[in-house]
Amino acid sequence: MTKAPADAPAQDWKSIVQLAVLGTIGSLCVSLALNYLLFFSDALTPFGRGVITATVLPLVICLPLFVFVGLKLADIRRYRRELNKAATYDALTGCLNGTVFTSLVDRRAVRNAAPGPRSGAFLVIHPEHLRAINRRFGLGSGDEALRLIASTIRSSVRSQDIVGRVGASIFGVFLPGATEADAKKIGERIRASVSQIYFAPQGAEEVLAVDVGGVVFEHELAFEDMFRPAEERLFAARPGDGFELSHVHG
Repeated sequence: MTKAPADAPAQDWKSIVQLAVLGTIGSLCVSLALNYLLFFSDALTPFGRGVITATVLPLVICLPLFVFVGLKLADIRRYRRELNKAATYDALTGCLNGTVFTSLVDRRAVRNAAPGPRSGAFLVIHPEHLRAINRRFGLGSGDEALRLIASTIRSSVRSQDIVGRVGASIFGVFLPGATEADAKKIGERIRASVSQIYFAPQGAEEVLAVDVGGVVFEHELAFEDMFRPAEERLFAARPGDGFELSHVHG
């Protein structure tokens, strides 16, 4: 079992060599057979034989070859997109994963091209009762609740906002250029939208809810300087009425 990774490249090269040899032999056979048949045709002039050979051989040999290569290139592009997506997005929720989210927030917070103060807001969102759902209905139902909540968060924010999964059950939302009124409006919209989700694991309807903590800043901040105070506001929020917002001065 331990030799499998080392043997894989050798197997790949063996397949490539076999394909090249068989393809070359096949092309030679087609070319020789065609020329042999044309050689005994009295109805064709030498020029006619040359035209047929020059036309048929590329169609018979090159067309399948380029179709095969094109299909392989399409597979490579698809695999590359899938790898990029897997490296960028959280597989369960479809949100940006923590590493990409943190990096993107830092870059956008620091490299905002808009003139004037680089203001904005940052929200931290935590689902309520998730552990109870996991205990009562199983981890699959808890994962489904997270997927529904994540989808609702993404549909409740603005087009320029960034949503990421920054913990097992914590989401972050970066609101570039948002005012305090914007942050409150978006936070309350998220909480209201989540409360309206229909969620009925095993046929038993359950109410979903989230707590939200946030900060508003007037000057650029690093990710940690936004996340930590927003998380503190989250823990200060009262369950069931959970939205706390504060200001951070850069």
